[in-house]
Amino acid sequence: MRENFARRVTCLWSLGKGIVLLNLSALLALGVGVCPLKRRPKRIDRLRPLRHTASMLRISDISYAVEGRPLFDGASATIPEGHKVGLVGRNGTGKTTLFRLIRSELSLESGEITLPGKARIGGIAQEVPSSQTSLIDTVLEADIERTALMKESETAEDPTRIAEIQTRLVDIDAWSAEARAASILKGLGFDYEDQQRPCADFSGGWRMRVALAAVLFAQPDLLLLDEPTNYLDLEGALWLEHYLVRYPHTVIIISHDRELLNRSVNGILHLEDRNLTFYSGNYDQFARQRAANRANQAAAAKKQEAQRAHLQSFVDRFKAKATKAKQAQSRVKMLEKMETIRAPEDAARTVFSFPKPEELSPPIIATEGASVGYDGKAILNKMDLRIDQDDRIALLGKNGQGKSTLSKMLSDRLPVLSGKMTRSNKLRIGFFAQHQVDELYVDETPLEHLRRLRPNETPAQNRARLAGFGLGADQATTEVGRLSGGQKARLSLLIATLDAPHILILDEPTNHLDIESREALVEALTAYTGAVILVSHDMHLLSLVADRLWLVSNGTVKPYEGDLESYRSFLLERDKPAQKPKAKVEKEVKRVSRDEILALRSEVRKCEARVEKLTDMQEKLDQKLADPRLYEDGNSADIEVWKKKHNECAEALDRAEGLWLDALEKLEKAETS
Repeated sequence: MRENFARRVTCLWSLGKGIVLLNLSALLALGVGVCPLKRRPKRIDRLRPLRHTASMLRISDISYAVEGRPLFDGASATIPEGHKVGLVGRNGTGKTTLFRLIRSELSLESGEITLPGKARIGGIAQEVPSSQTSLIDTVLEADIERTALMKESETAEDPTRIAEIQTRLVDIDAWSAEARAASILKGLGFDYEDQQRPCADFSGGWRMRVALAAVLFAQPDLLLLDEPTNYLDLEGALWLEHYLVRYPHTVIIISHDRELLNRSVNGILHLEDRNLTFYSGNYDQFARQRAANRANQAAAAKKQEAQRAHLQSFVDRFKAKATKAKQAQSRVKMLEKMETIRAPEDAARTVFSFPKPEELSPPIIATEGASVGYDGKAILNKMDLRIDQDDRIALLGKNGQGKSTLSKMLSDRLPVLSGKMTRSNKLRIGFFAQHQVDELYVDETPLEHLRRLRPNETPAQNRARLAGFGLGADQATTEVGRLSGGQKARLSLLIATLDAPHILILDEPTNHLDIESREALVEALTAYTGAVILVSHDMHLLSLVADRLWLVSNGTVKPYEGDLESYRSFLLERDKPAQKPKAKVEKEVKRVSRDEILALRSEVRKCEARVEKLTDMQEKLDQKLADPRLYEDGNSADIEVWKKKHNECAEALDRAEGLWLDALEKLEKAETS
C-alpha cells in the first residue's frame, strides 16, 4: 500500500480567473509558500460561511473516462453553501476522481465545474513529508495569510502598513491561532509534548493526522476529505465527527463510515451508473429514500413490461385482419414511442463466509495478573481477563495505550512477562491487521496465495474459497498489486480465517471496505461461532457486533461498564472545563401526583410533535435549496427568501429541541421521585 502515500497535500486558492496552487507538501517540509498580499482577497471571518452565492459548487453535465471506461456521463449536481455532504458509491465508481476534477488536477471531456471566484479549496491527499518543523508550527503555517502577515510585521516600517497588518491580524483572530491549532492536534491524539516534536519523529500514519489538522486549521471554503478516518483510532474519529458538525464552511467527505455519515453530514451525493444524485439528510435517510426509489422504479418497469406485452399481443393477433389493421398499426407506433423504464440492476451481493470452528471448553483464554510489553519493559500490567468462545469484545482506548500490544499477546505474538496466561490446547487463532495487507505478495495472484497455503486442495476448491469472500473469477487470477485496497483486505481476511479459528482478532478490518462490504462483514461476524476481538474506529461495526467492552488505559485492561454511546459522550465531555459542584441543599422530597405526571407526559408529546413538524419542514427547505433550478439567473430574490425561511426554521427547531429535552428531564425526575 506504499503507493497510497505518493500524493501531495494541496490547497487551491482561486484568484479571479487565475488559480494559484499552494503546495502544502513544500510548506510542511521547507516552510510556508507566500502569495503576494496585494493579490490575495480579503479573508472572510473564519466563524462564518462564505456568502458569495447560495451554491458553493455546481457540477454541470460533466463527462470523463479513464482508459476508455466512462466514470461520468452527463452528471450534474449542486452543493449548497455551508452544507456537509457525504460522497458515497461503490469502490471504483470514481469518487476520488471527482475530487481531482474539482481541484482541476484532471481535465473534463465535457461539461463544467464552477465555484465562487474567491473560494479556496483545501484537502488532504495521502502523505505529509518528514521535516524538522514541530507539529504545532506545521499546523500554524497552514494559515497562509496569518503566516505571511506575521512575517511582514517583523520587517514593516511604514506606519500605515503596520496599522493595516495589525488590524488584519485582529480581524482573522491571529492571536488565538496557537490555541486553536493545539486544540485540533489534541483532538487528533497529540498531547502537548507531541506537539513540540518535529514531524520526522512520527510514522506516516501519524503524519497523516498532522496533515488533517493543518487543513482543518486553515479552514478552506470548500473542504474535500477522502477517507479521513482511515488513519484515526475510534477516539480521533469521534472527535472529527463532532468537529465537522461545527465546521463553518462547506465540506464534501468520501467515507464508508456509516456513523460519521449519519452524525456529521446533512446531504448525500450518490455516485452510481456514471451519474450524481443529491439527497438531503444523513446516510440512513438516503438509504431509505433510495430503497423507495428503486422499489418504485422496479414496479414501474414491471407495469410497463405488462403493458408492452398486452400491446404486442394485440398487434400479433390482428395485424393481418383488415378491420383491425389501423388499430394494430397505432399500437405499433405506441410501442415504438414508449420510452423504456429499466428495472434497477442489483450489484453482485457482497459476502464473507467464515468457516465454522469446533466448540472448545470455556474459557479459551484466561489471564491472572498478567503483564506484557517489549524488551522486558511492561506496557500493560495486572490483567485478569477471560475469553469464552461466544464472546464479542471491542477494545477501547487511545492510540498508544496498548491495544495492539494486548492483541499481540492474545494472538501468541508476544509472551507474557509475568503472571499467568492459559489457552485451550486445541485453540486456533486468526489475526488480521492492516500491516498484513501490505505483506501480501504483490506479484502473486490470490489463487497462488491459496495454492501455497493449501497445496493439497484443487483449484476449484480454492476458487470457491475466494468466491466466499467476494473475489470472483477475474480477481482470483489478477496479481495482488493490481487489486483494489478492498480486494486486498478481503484476501487478508480469507487468509486469517483459513484454519477456522476459535478466536478472530481484527485490528481495523474495515479500512478500504465500502459500506456494502462492511455490512457483509457484520453479517459474517454475527453468524461466526468463534470469539471476536475488535479494534476499530467504525462505531457502526462495533455497535452491531460487540457485546462486551474492554478499556485499555493507564497501563492495564478493565471491563468498561457503559455502552458505546456513553463512551462517546465521555470522550466529548472530558476536555471541557470542570464545573464547580453546587452546594448540596437538604430538603424534603415531595412526591409528584399522578395528575402532574400525566400533564408532563402530555407536554413531552406536544414538544415531540413540534420537533417532528419542524424537522419535516427543514427537510423540505433543504430539498428546495438543493434544487438547481432555484439558482438559475433572475432568482436571486427568491434565494434570499428561501434562505431566510431556512434560518428561521433552524432557529425554531433548536428552541423546540431545547424545550423537548427540558420536558423529558422534568418527566424523568417526576417519575423517579
